[in-house]
Amino acid sequence: MTTLVLTLVGDDRAGIVAAVAAAVDAAGGNWEDSELAELGGAFAGIVQVSVPGERADALRAALGAIEGIVTVAVPASAATPDAAARRVTVEILGNDRPGIVREISAALHAHGLSIERMATETRDAAMAGGRLFEAAVSAVGPAALDADLLRTELERLAAEIQVDITVV
Repeated sequence: MTTLVLTLVGDDRAGIVAAVAAAVDAAGGNWEDSELAELGGAFAGIVQVSVPGERADALRAALGAIEGIVTVAVPASAATPDAAARRVTVEILGNDRPGIVREISAALHAHGLSIERMATETRDAAMAGGRLFEAAVSAVGPAALDADLLRTELERLAAEIQVDITVV
């Protein structure tokens, strides 16, 4: 079996996931992991599938024929995560403003962390007015990561950009 990572982007409409799933099934493939979302009228997703190697090109062609969706299918990396790697979860909540993701991601990168998953959301702040920004970040870094130094840096950053940050 060949593992492919599919990137799906297009205007949101009913049936996109069903069409992609049917194409995977028709190629003898298996839908394994995915993250799918509708944002501002657009559909975006990333899907990991396994398919018999000789059917990978047929799957790529079938995905390319789905109307209104741009699909990129690339082989998944064979690299496996280091078992000794440090995993960190960061939760952010505060008044929305430009630059929060840039600041947080730069701080994580400076400590050698790679973001595995990140979910962000803005919503109305019911009591105070304005908008709230909320994020949950899962990152992985070197086993020698200095968690106390990271926490100190993120706490300093939280005060500077006026958000609450929790590091787990």
